[in-house]
Amino acid sequence: MIRTRIRDILSQTQNWDDVLIKGWIRTIRHSKTFSFIEVNDGSCLKNIQVVADESLNNYSEIQSLTTGSSLSVRGNCVKSQGKGQDVEIQAGQIHIYQKAPETYPLQKKRHSDEFLRTIAHLRPRSNKFGAMFRIRSRVSMMIHSYFQDKGFNYVHTPIITGSDCEGAGEMFRVSNLNSSPSGISDFSQDFFGKETSLTVSGQLSAEMFALSLGDVYTFGPTFRAENSNTSRHAAEFWMVEPEMAFCDLNENMDVAQDFLQYLVRQYMERCSEDYSLFSNFVDKDLEMTLMSIVSGDFARLSYTDAVEVLKNSGRSFQYPVSWGLDLQSEHERFLAEEYFKKPVFIIHYPKTIKPFYMRLSDDQKTVAAMDLLVPKIGELIGGSQREERPDILEMRMREMGLNMEDYWWYLDSRKFGSVPHSGFGLGFERLLMLLTGVSNIRDVIPFPRTPGHIEF
Repeated sequence: MIRTRIRDILSQTQNWDDVLIKGWIRTIRHSKTFSFIEVNDGSCLKNIQVVADESLNNYSEIQSLTTGSSLSVRGNCVKSQGKGQDVEIQAGQIHIYQKAPETYPLQKKRHSDEFLRTIAHLRPRSNKFGAMFRIRSRVSMMIHSYFQDKGFNYVHTPIITGSDCEGAGEMFRVSNLNSSPSGISDFSQDFFGKETSLTVSGQLSAEMFALSLGDVYTFGPTFRAENSNTSRHAAEFWMVEPEMAFCDLNENMDVAQDFLQYLVRQYMERCSEDYSLFSNFVDKDLEMTLMSIVSGDFARLSYTDAVEVLKNSGRSFQYPVSWGLDLQSEHERFLAEEYFKKPVFIIHYPKTIKPFYMRLSDDQKTVAAMDLLVPKIGELIGGSQREERPDILEMRMREMGLNMEDYWWYLDSRKFGSVPHSGFGLGFERLLMLLTGVSNIRDVIPFPRTPGHIEF
């Protein structure tokens, strides 16, 4: 007999005869002749109540069950006579897979996020994290649906790379050689015959496909060896990176806005039960934040004007505000949360603080970059119009001291029918933080990788 998901049972209004569910016990209460068992199978936030009575041939064993135990139940789903649930299952058979010991750490009480990180292998069984990882799954599929419906092609870009997309050098080396404490000097003996690392972005590879297939996107893991132990940074995270041929900076922002608004609307509609947990118990302002995203167009402001707004705000910031310095999280959140009270694109950043691939502006000082700042998060999306002119691209790469031989193929793509093109990257974990109101990136990814932490 094929099992039925609890989600499907609870979403129906009629009785179900002869159903089979399988899951884990959330709570259990015993009397002499009855046991009331709350079972959850991970398919939804709600549990279903199972009523077992002394007529079951293994009732004495059932009475010894504990929270966390696993079992299957076959019986009839009927309207509940008790309070707290609409339906319940009257058990005809119960098979016990395993009885959990009394030391099972997830009891019927609220656990702190810090404690649950220490048992990340079990935290998906809690209400909050079960909801979080269902949301992560469903929003992943929404991302694919958006781009597939728009005619984008999905590209699997390399995880192991020989070039640094960002030019910042914060990369994890990949090698099969035994290195000395001083490091490896002769990479010709290494597996690939040259120095290789885990990718920080799939963008450069995606550009190659955009210049052939038109509109593409990549969605996969990226890695950054940045020794930052903040609530917004992780060493391993996922990025959504669309690249579009024949697309300028304004069109790039149009797509980014449409994409984010689509995801927020779909999430609020299709994940309503799990969303309600976060809006009721994690962030009371969550609905207001999300409505500010879907209720109208995003603001657009040049970096130069943003610096003036910050200087004239009357606010005392921890980090200095000056033209030529990158904006910090406190600056970004002020602009999105307090000044505009909605998402804002900051455009035309100084070339000295942005990567080589961004298109140089006519003023020779700025590049056609755009960052999307949103309330509660700060920067959510970063993108640009790419530099399609081979001579200027080569000049920018030399200015930044890049090894031209490592990027011969990237330069080569500008020689054969180069066209204006643009793209952006959206940090998937930051998106989930926005959608749920969760404030720490460690709580939106199943097994977080941060400096000094590689558990699980």
